[in-house]
Amino acid sequence: MIPSIAEAIIRFFSRLLIAAYLIEAGVLLVLAPWSGLWERNYFAITLPWLGVWMASAYVRGAVTGVGLVTALGGLRDLVSAFMLRHPASSADQPR
Repeated sequence: MIPSIAEAIIRFFSRLLIAAYLIEAGVLLVLAPWSGLWERNYFAITLPWLGVWMASAYVRGAVTGVGLVTALGGLRDLVSAFMLRHPASSADQPR
């Protein structure tokens, strides 16, 4: 069954929104561990052991790595949304 034009448009914009979310979340996860807000947050101040753990370069690197994977997934979705090819209808195919 071939999707209607409205379904195709909704699917396209849904993919764009998901890609935008993933890219934004990825960039935030890449930049946040290296900003000053990472060390001066409520949880790090309230729970000193958590602040020490969050200050570790390994934890910061892990969060950055998750951010990179998330941003790359968003970029992949963005590219695939624009490169998506719809199958030709049966009337357009040669016999």
